[in-house]
Amino acid sequence: MTVVGQAEGAVEGIALAGRVGPDVVLIDLDVPGDGLHAIEQIMATAPVPILALSPALEPGSVGATAALAAGALDVLARPERWTEAAEGRLRTHLRRIRGAEVIRHVRGGRRTGGGETGGAVVALAASAGGPGAIAEVLSGLGGLQAPVLLIQHIHTGFLDGFVQWMGRASALPVRIAQHGERVQPGMVYVGPGGVHFKLDWGRRVSLDPEPESLHRPSADQLFTSVSLHAGRSGVGALLTGMGEDGARGLLAIRRAGGHTIVQDEGTSAVYGMPAAAARLDAACEILPLPRVALALHRAVERILT
Repeated sequence: MTVVGQAEGAVEGIALAGRVGPDVVLIDLDVPGDGLHAIEQIMATAPVPILALSPALEPGSVGATAALAAGALDVLARPERWTEAAEGRLRTHLRRIRGAEVIRHVRGGRRTGGGETGGAVVALAASAGGPGAIAEVLSGLGGLQAPVLLIQHIHTGFLDGFVQWMGRASALPVRIAQHGERVQPGMVYVGPGGVHFKLDWGRRVSLDPEPESLHRPSADQLFTSVSLHAGRSGVGALLTGMGEDGARGLLAIRRAGGHTIVQDEGTSAVYGMPAAAARLDAACEILPLPRVALALHRAVERILT
């Protein structure tokens, strides 16, 4: 096994892979310049088997899913320290994918930088303290030329009442999302309980019980699906809530070129989910709640123009 090139960042790595023509490429997802971007561009211009190293690898993890969707052939957890056993696992994985037949991956070649065309998509999520915050945001979205996909962690028994409340507060029509329906601009779609609410190909709704997770629907699952199927046309906003759900998914939207917004600590009832996103540098903007609706309008307008 011979190392034929080593790059210090995504841009250099993309150029090096095309110039050297290696049998296999190893990419750390935390490489400067965005590892996911490097995977997409290499698979669009000089397809080669790629093994991605993820800092945290769990079943259904956002990093692993996004890397595979971007075109990587396999994903391996990056160890906290490189032991002889860890090096052996790495070599085994590299040998396993070497020589595998790969095809050109179209995502990197799209002008949108990933995802489908078809206008902006807004994804909004909250947990503890969320209903009041969401109601305030929705009240300011009149005339928004994008569908709004909404998740609120709430007991299924309270879902109908929540949707009715949002319908009264919102400047846009509000309804519970139905599997397979195509989302339309100017509508708010609420994820039902017990399943994950995802954006699928063709801007259609996917309601999927998998993977099992603490929250169903999960903000991470929604945001990640928007990163995959909307790319730079995706807009994500994470509001007040307990825990960390949504932070990694919001980072996926930002890495895909979309715009991301996080509610600030001063206006959050519980600064858990927003704080987790801020720690990951997942937010393009950290804003007080009264400014979130206007920021969503501006983000959508930039996408449409």
